[in-house]
Amino acid sequence: MPRIASVLLPMPLPEAFDYAEPEGLALAVGDHVTVPLGPRVIRGVVTALRDGTGGNRPLKPVLERVDDPPLPPGALAFVEWAARYSVDVPGWPLAMALRGLRHPPPKPDKVLVLTGVQPARVTPARLKVMAAAEGTKLSGAALASAAGVSAGVVKGLVDEGVLAVDFVEPERGLPQPDLSLPARALNPGQAACVDVLKDMLESGGFQAALLDGVTGSGKTEVYLEAVAEALKDPETQVLVLLPEIALTQAVMARFEQRFGALPAEWHSGVSPPRRRQVWEAVAGGNARIVVGARSALFLPFRKLRLIVVDEEHDSSFKQEEGFIYQARDLAVARAKIEGASVLLASATPSLESLYNAQTGRYRWLRLSARHGAAQLPDIGLVDMRQTPPEPGRWLSPPLIKAMAVTLQRGEQAMLFLNRRGYAPLVLCKACGEKMKSPDTDSWLVEHRYTGRLVCHLTGFSMKKPEACPHCGAKDSLVSIGPGVERVEEEARHIFPDARVAVFSSDTVMDAEGAKALVSSMAAGEIDILVATQAAAKGHNFPNLTLVGVVDADLSLRGGDLRAGERTFQLLAQAAGRAGRHEKPGRALLQTYAPDHAVMRALAAQDRDAFVEAEMAMREDAGLPPFGRLAAVIASGPDGAALDAYVEALAAVIPNAEGVEVFGPADAPLALVRGRRRKRFLVRAERNVDLQGFMAAWRARAKVPNSVRVVIDVDPYSFL
Repeated sequence: MPRIASVLLPMPLPEAFDYAEPEGLALAVGDHVTVPLGPRVIRGVVTALRDGTGGNRPLKPVLERVDDPPLPPGALAFVEWAARYSVDVPGWPLAMALRGLRHPPPKPDKVLVLTGVQPARVTPARLKVMAAAEGTKLSGAALASAAGVSAGVVKGLVDEGVLAVDFVEPERGLPQPDLSLPARALNPGQAACVDVLKDMLESGGFQAALLDGVTGSGKTEVYLEAVAEALKDPETQVLVLLPEIALTQAVMARFEQRFGALPAEWHSGVSPPRRRQVWEAVAGGNARIVVGARSALFLPFRKLRLIVVDEEHDSSFKQEEGFIYQARDLAVARAKIEGASVLLASATPSLESLYNAQTGRYRWLRLSARHGAAQLPDIGLVDMRQTPPEPGRWLSPPLIKAMAVTLQRGEQAMLFLNRRGYAPLVLCKACGEKMKSPDTDSWLVEHRYTGRLVCHLTGFSMKKPEACPHCGAKDSLVSIGPGVERVEEEARHIFPDARVAVFSSDTVMDAEGAKALVSSMAAGEIDILVATQAAAKGHNFPNLTLVGVVDADLSLRGGDLRAGERTFQLLAQAAGRAGRHEKPGRALLQTYAPDHAVMRALAAQDRDAFVEAEMAMREDAGLPPFGRLAAVIASGPDGAALDAYVEALAAVIPNAEGVEVFGPADAPLALVRGRRRKRFLVRAERNVDLQGFMAAWRARAKVPNSVRVVIDVDPYSFL
């Protein structure tokens, strides 16, 4: 009987397309196929099959089935759910789910083998090579190293035919975790949390928990034991999500210590062939543990039993370009679809997760003390109005004095400033012109290391000019405000004998660079580390006893509803790097607003009081977690056409109880890459079907070809 295959394509299309199943192809849901779409041949995935009799129109046939592991039912269901939740077309999350297949498989390894031919001239070095090559297949470099000779000796044997080149397929399997290895000793609090997690996993089905532990309390050891419990079934898999690539190497090392093997790694720093290999291993069930960035949520797990979201509060889990989603929320959804458990871990949980824990939706596991002899650092506020730095400087006298004492003791200090580059603004002192990215309202950030001005929004970069492009005045461009490069310069000036390094995404380009810098800091080879948020969480530096926050007020600025929450989280995490071992730690926060509620809460280390006040404010305003938000961002090159569209969209807002729509208004960054931008903000009660409202509203107004419309459910950025 003929059948119809619904094939979802990784393209911006609203639904799966129907194709005829050729006789004998015997397709199954999840199969990869190629199909015609206009003049092109496109790869897609079968999402449904049904009886094809009685159709009133001929269908184009599926061309062929692609011999790749099929997408499991849970992965397909998650792709479709993610699209509905984000009010987007399902082709985008499918493209993310198939990302690993875009890359070619690893190339065969080139090795050398003995041919049986004897060399014309026998030397001790050649005999060593032949002995090392006996019964092995090694690359030329590996063979030379094994024999302790130069590469020229090996090449000479190849030229004479004593060694021949062969090609072998790279090992596709991944090392498997050893569950028999002993765990580290746990304190009573950790052991109690592990017992709850084991109970969750043993009882099966979807369950969620929040692991809420102060910095240095040993949350990683707790979830490692949860992972060990989840892997007792030899077919199950575990996913651990991290917000920063810089954290990956430290966490990977902890997994290797616990299980004797490195987990599979998934993030943008992994080579394309390796990503293909990991994708296939996940689909085949051979990758038991995956540690990765937010996109790892879309991997084709066969039997996912546990998802861990480490640093669950981190805003890096929000994807804000392309397919827009919040990985923390989608992790909970994927666990529910798979019938798995999900563990959210943080020293400073998001208010959304705390609310779910307080209301009983999540189990609430708390670790209130640091592990071992370590104590939480003392946190002091430096009132910059009373003790300002010298003119043109950024470090206050109290902070400089504390750094001097720290260095005299042979201990380490960290200066924290969440601002990349040398200066966030360059302007002309002659005419006042601010240097901006072309066709964008974003300021250009000065980078002294490269001598360039960079737009961190669009990626535009230019050499710093000698004269003002606006008025032509020479030597008139001045740097305003500090970035980490400028703080480094000041630290080197004050402490010329200290070893100073910068930890930011500009100085640490990949996971290997992060590993090297973290190892250097841990080994005591750095005295002062100047760092952005890349080093403010997850890292453990035994000799770091002082953290100085250069501009504690930075993230309080602007109209972000989460400004207070983010500031508290970021500064608590940064301060928590100090005193994580036996030596006591201290943090000093430079602020011009010492009476601000966030600063008072940090100094008193009273998170509960801060959370209570922040929750009350959110509840009064109907903001998350007590209400829901969505944003509509419309952009276009033609201001008149954009205005006409947003006015038409405003005129057709659906009538819905419990929903308020604000706008349209110019976005704070009203021009990006030559496109004008307008925003709407939607606030809804918790019981409202916000996704249904947004989908219905968008469908009421035709979008001109020149206008691009993006819906952002639960926006984190209000630019």
